[in-house]
Amino acid sequence: MPDASGAPAGAPGGNSTAQYTPTGLYSLSSGTVSQANADFAATNDDQSAVLVSGTANLTLINATITSSGASKSSDESSFYGLDAGVLAQSGGKVTLTGGAVTTTGNGANGIFAYGTSTITASNVTIKDTGQYAHGAMASGGGTVVLTSVNISTAGANSGAIATDRGGGTITATGGTVTTFGQDSPAIYSTGNISVTGGTLSASGSEAAVIEGANSITLTNSNLSSSKSGKWGVLIYQSMSGDASGTKGTFTMSGGSLAYTASSGPLFYVTNSTGVISLKGVTVTNGGGVLIKAATGSWGTSGSNGGIVVFTADGETLVGDLVSDSSSSISATLKDSTALTGSINSAALTLDASSVWNVTGTSYLTSLSDASGISGITIANIHGNGHTVYYDANLAANSALGGKTYSLNGGGTLTPKA
Repeated sequence: MPDASGAPAGAPGGNSTAQYTPTGLYSLSSGTVSQANADFAATNDDQSAVLVSGTANLTLINATITSSGASKSSDESSFYGLDAGVLAQSGGKVTLTGGAVTTTGNGANGIFAYGTSTITASNVTIKDTGQYAHGAMASGGGTVVLTSVNISTAGANSGAIATDRGGGTITATGGTVTTFGQDSPAIYSTGNISVTGGTLSASGSEAAVIEGANSITLTNSNLSSSKSGKWGVLIYQSMSGDASGTKGTFTMSGGSLAYTASSGPLFYVTNSTGVISLKGVTVTNGGGVLIKAATGSWGTSGSNGGIVVFTADGETLVGDLVSDSSSSISATLKDSTALTGSINSAALTLDASSVWNVTGTSYLTSLSDASGISGITIANIHGNGHTVYYDANLAANSALGGKTYSLNGGGTLTPKA
């Protein structure tokens, strides 16, 4: 279900201005402090267990941090960190080494960095069970650095690694991320989020979301989702004001990307431009549609389609490319990429080493395949008896000369009527 802002997939916030002043069971606003094996147990609503601000620099080693209070405002929690287990704001710095952060209240994020603040955590376990309770979060330009941190969230609208209004930077190395709640992706980006060597899964939503002109970068990581009727990765603009711009970038190299449900696309782009790059990724697509660019629930009808710029480098891909009349897809297959599926409307570029295995009647806006065409035959499009149509009136297809071509394995490439 949508959250308070009407956005999908655990979009962190809605519309709000600060109304509550954060408090901490333990607060530090100046100086440098280091503690080992300390326990901090907050029980009041709107109270963080640990609050660090100003010029303070706090190091906690093997700390046990718990919060059982709830937030009076999910927006205040998502925008500013109200009720977070560990909150760094106004320039405060926190370093967590070992230990655990556990929260049970609604709106109680695990760790939260706001503004010019930074939280660095290594070998920490974060567990949140309430609604709107994200694992590691940044907003207003905050920074979070995670190393071998394990995160789990159980409530609805509780993305595990997330940014919100004003963006932020989260960098994760290693660790396991698991979300169980409805509309709770493993990653929700309104900023810049990168993960190296992590394992991330979501069972109640898409695996990852990019809102606005922001990014997710994955290196040698495993990302998966399994919720039927959703999608693997969503790139969109909700128009809620939580993120500006309309160009989301998803970059993944190595590792694996899996959407295991039987319905829904692997990538869905709507009311935005999605720049998607895959290199050497093992891809599992249970839903049958690889990329869907289409109008959706956000933006102004008639101008809220999706624009996709897709590059596959050394990939084996199965699934269709689907776009509606308000949308477009540009797909480049290179370095021995193989695509098996149909295309209902896309501009396709193939290098000499890549192939398209056609599974149904298809329509191309344009084709760039200089290395694959010889005379009136095309070697690297395997037609399997199907017809592929192209628009001979477009300047981008001038090299095709309005001709009909024979495809490897039967079928033809021919101008549409």
